[in-house]
Amino acid sequence: MTVARAPAVLTVFDLEFTAWECSMAGHWLKPGEFKEVVQIGAVKLDAAFNILDEFEILVRPRVNSTLSPYFENLTGIGNALVTMKGVDFELAYRRFVTFAGACPIAAFGHDEWVLEENIRLYGLSGLPPLPPFQDLRLWFAARGLDPRGVYSSDIAAKAGADFIGRDHNALDDARCLAAGMKSLASKPAAA
Repeated sequence: MTVARAPAVLTVFDLEFTAWECSMAGHWLKPGEFKEVVQIGAVKLDAAFNILDEFEILVRPRVNSTLSPYFENLTGIGNALVTMKGVDFELAYRRFVTFAGACPIAAFGHDEWVLEENIRLYGLSGLPPLPPFQDLRLWFAARGLDPRGVYSSDIAAKAGADFIGRDHNALDDARCLAAGMKSLASKPAAA
C-alpha cells in the first residue's frame, strides 16, 4: 500500500551570487560588481514544513566569469566546480521555475530581485514569470525571531532547531530556513 504524501505548499529558496570583499557593505555599487547568480538551492515544503523535494543547480556567471577568492572562501564553491557543473543562467532559471511549479516561492530577503536583476543584466526575454513571492523575514518576525542582522544560515539555530549544513550554500541555507520554520510553526504568531 502506498501512502499519499501531502501536497507541496511552498518552495523555499536561497541564492549564492558573485561577491567580493566589502561588496555587501558597498551594495555591489563598485564598477563591474553585479550580483550574478552562482547557485540556486530550494526545498518544497508541505503544510507541516516537512521537506518533500530538493533542488540545487550551479550557474556560470557571464560578466564576472571568474569567481573571487572571497566568494570561493565564503561558499566553498570554486571556479573549477562552476566550470565543470555550472549551466547558463537562463537554463538554471527555467529549471528553478519548473521545480517550484504552482507553489509560491519564499526566501529570507528579496532573492527574487536578484533573479530579476540577472534577467535584465543578460537581456533575457520570454522567460516564464516567477511564482508569487513571500519574504520570510516577515514570517519569522511575526513569530518572535528578529531577522535584522541575521543570515538565512543562522535561522535554524536562532529558532532552536538542530541543523547541520554549510553556511552560504544555497541548498543548505534553504534547508536551514525550513528547519527554522518547522521549529517555530507550533508557536503562535505575534499580534
